[in-house]
This record gives sequence, C-alpha cells and structure tokens, in this order.
Amino acid sequence: MTRPHAARCVFFLHLVFVAIAVGGGFGVLLSPWWLLLHLPVVIWSAAINIAGGTCPLTPLESRLRGEAAPAGLDDGFLAHYVGPLLCPGATPRQLEGKVGVFIVAWNLLVYAFVWWWLRGH
Repeated sequence: MTRPHAARCVFFLHLVFVAIAVGGGFGVLLSPWWLLLHLPVVIWSAAINIAGGTCPLTPLESRLRGEAAPAGLDDGFLAHYVGPLLCPGATPRQLEGKVGVFIVAWNLLVYAFVWWWLRGH
C-alpha cells in the first residue's frame, strides 16, 4: 500500500471513529451489545478532547501525509477538517474543549432518547 493510500485509510478510520462517537448510541436500538463498542469510544473521544490531547491516529496520518505530500496535519483531526466549517475563528484548543463537551452532552441526549424509545415511548 502506498503512503497516500495509507493516509487515506487512516483518515477513513478516523471518520468511522468520529461517526461511532456521535451516532453509535443509536446502535443500542439494534442491540445492547453496541454499548460495549460505543461507550469506550465516547469516553476516549471526550477525554482526549477535553484534556487537549492528541489522538494517536492524528500523528500517524500526519506522518503519512507529510511523506506523501507537502504538508501533514499540523493540528488535530477535528481542528484541521471540521474546525474551519463549524468555528472559523476558533483556535484548535478552543475547538477541542467544545467538542469534548459536545460529545458528552450529545450522547446523554442520545441515551435519554434510546431509553425513552425502549421503554415504549
């Protein structure tokens, strides 16, 4: 696999991880086993963002892109790809804290909905 392809695979893996963090709670409607996948993803994602840490996939993608293209990711995945769309003037660290809080708040709402739905709404 070439480095540009590997970088794209890491990017896709990152997207899947974000999608699970945001929407995985709804998977509990299909099977309670989703909790085993979803809760650790939410905890990791919220903690890494609130603490201002860096997901290990970010430097890996950056290294692969840096070797394959003129520039890698200087900031985090969310700050690089999502930040300019949601908060054009925010710094990466400001965005990460907001994302961490959003992940927790959003998933509390999702699980409240799932609980309501499973109880027969």
